[in-house]
Amino acid sequence: MTEVATKVRRPLPAAVILTASAEARIAKLMGEAPADAIGVKLSTPRRGCSGLAYSVDYVTEANPIDEKIETPGGLFFIDSASVLYLIGSTMDWQEDDFTAGFVFANPNAKGSCGCGESFTV
Repeated sequence: MTEVATKVRRPLPAAVILTASAEARIAKLMGEAPADAIGVKLSTPRRGCSGLAYSVDYVTEANPIDEKIETPGGLFFIDSASVLYLIGSTMDWQEDDFTAGFVFANPNAKGSCGCGESFTV
């Protein structure tokens, strides 16, 4: 008899690293979410001066091909069509006296527009 070696796959790292501040914001969003929301989803729709923008929205049902990250405050999904644009990125939540929002450090972005709303890869 021939013995078949089974490989144990280690879990892949998340496509996007969430800072503690981003995780706290996701928890706050989920605390205020509509009753049918199961999490929040990051996607990169085509828009803006440079071509792609970051969009974070509530999601009401899981798409099995989206990446799913479990955070202490709720589920965070990454749109499957956007993963390649986001691999290695860090997502942070920053707030000051004048602005508040998610901020992305994306090593795949080759440029961004002057207003910071969109990027290109």
